[in-house]
Order: sequence, then structure tokens, then C-alpha cells
Amino acid sequence: MKILVHREPIATELPFNLDDLKAHIRVDGDEFNNELTNIGHAAAAELEQFAQIALLFQTIRVTIFDPPVQSGMSLPIGPAVQASTATVTADGVASTAFTIEAGQRPYLRWLTSFHDLPLPSRITVEYQAGFGSTADQVPRDLAQALLDQAALHFDGRSPMNARDLTMSPHMARIGARYRGVQV
Repeated sequence: MKILVHREPIATELPFNLDDLKAHIRVDGDEFNNELTNIGHAAAAELEQFAQIALLFQTIRVTIFDPPVQSGMSLPIGPAVQASTATVTADGVASTAFTIEAGQRPYLRWLTSFHDLPLPSRITVEYQAGFGSTADQVPRDLAQALLDQAALHFDGRSPMNARDLTMSPHMARIGARYRGVQV
């Protein structure tokens, strides 16, 4: 089984508050705004990848090649939006034989067993995930983890060894709480 995940942003806002980031890093003025915006985006991407989440609303497209025969599967990115309309295709044909359990760890459940159908070679699931459309809707612990990771990047602009510039302890701890367990 091989899985491909594609993220398409829906929200157009920054996933962080630039003024909060500047205060956290203790930067005054606007001299570093562009650099801090880029650092903030990099920290947000690292947090999303590590924690398997979408900070702001995104469309998630998951393609599963040679899916296993089972009654359902965990989807890789949360939280799935309750009101979103998920779509599933099996070998390119739209299917309504599923439900999606939304929330922090979304789950795709088939209403009919694959044992009753020809086993598809490819399933594509598209759904919306994210905490909201603005940085204010991101949970505070994740917002703080993002700021700490951005500070690590900002402070690490000078030459450091690769071991020192990895992941902030706060991001590792908080991100692990949101990360899904995989079997």
C-alpha cells in the first residue's frame, strides 16, 4: 500500500500573528517582517507535518494505491471539518458507500464491505481539514509551539551544527499530542 497526500490551502491568512512572532523573538520595528513571515511559514509547515494537522483550512487529497481489505482507515491529516463534504473515488468512479468520522483523527468507514465489491486498485479521498480560517482560531498550545519553532529558526540564522537546529522541545511535546498513532 502506498499513500500520497496533497494539501491545497483554502484560508488566505497567515497561520500565525506576525506581531506575536515579533514579540516572542523580541524584534522591534518592521525591518525583519519579510524574513519573519518566511520563518513563520516554515515553522507552520514543520508543525503541520510533524503533528499531522492542518492549522488553517485546507483541502486534503489522499490517494491510496492497492488499499488493504478492511472496513475503513484513518485519514492522515486532522482535524476534519464537520461541515465539509468529503468525496471518495474508487478507481476513478465516485462512491457514496462511505462515511467520514470527523474530528481530530478523521476516519473513513466503508458502508459496504470490499468483500462485496471488486477491490479497487486506487482510492482517492478529498476532505477539508483545519482549525479555522485565521490564526486566532489555531489552538493556543499549537500557536505557541509555532512561535517557539520560528524563534529557533530565527536564532539559528548563524552557522550552527545540524544537531542543534532541529525542533524546539515545545513543538515536539505539543505536536506529539496532536499526532495520530499509526499501526
